[in-house]
Amino acid sequence: MSATPDRLVPDFIAHWVVKTARSAEMIDWYGHVFGARVVHEDNQIAFLTWDHESHRLALVKLPPPLRYAFPLSRWRRKTYGIDHLAFTFTSVARLLLTYERLAGVGIRPVWSINHGPTTSLYYEDPEGIRLEFQTENHPTAQKTAEYFGSDAFSENPIGTNIDPDYLLERLRAGTEPADLLKPGAGVRPGTKPKSNKRTITWKTL
Repeated sequence: MSATPDRLVPDFIAHWVVKTARSAEMIDWYGHVFGARVVHEDNQIAFLTWDHESHRLALVKLPPPLRYAFPLSRWRRKTYGIDHLAFTFTSVARLLLTYERLAGVGIRPVWSINHGPTTSLYYEDPEGIRLEFQTENHPTAQKTAEYFGSDAFSENPIGTNIDPDYLLERLRAGTEPADLLKPGAGVRPGTKPKSNKRTITWKTL
């Protein structure tokens, strides 16, 4: 099998655009979560970036009262359309330290789970757009591919809920990072883990 596509494809994702009646809240949230800075803003649009790109996120500003005209719009994702965007951290330590930093300003994940291939924390911005912050559980893409073909994945393709505070405690206590990525590593002793379909609730959906 060829390692590259047989046709030209885009090289990377450049940005995404959100139409929002909560532009101030969105700018504040992405400022906390990504360290985003505004590179241009007027009464119609705001452009934000947090790295070398000119902009990573654009906010098309809608009149604030529109949030009341579409009261269920933020829940659309739960039933139809794009579910989430995923962002990879290169280590579980970076993932957990980000969790700690965001928790300090009141931003907490709506779902924390070891999927098997990844350890993932899901956040929702003020418009209900879900972002997955993840780290790979396996050292190589080949190992991840092998896991997808395993009996363990077939038996539990969704994963097991985790307690990120417990993982952070273990990290600080000197547990090897690789051990924090193992199945069950994020389940606090004395608690009953929720796995597979039992992890799906209205909150995590």
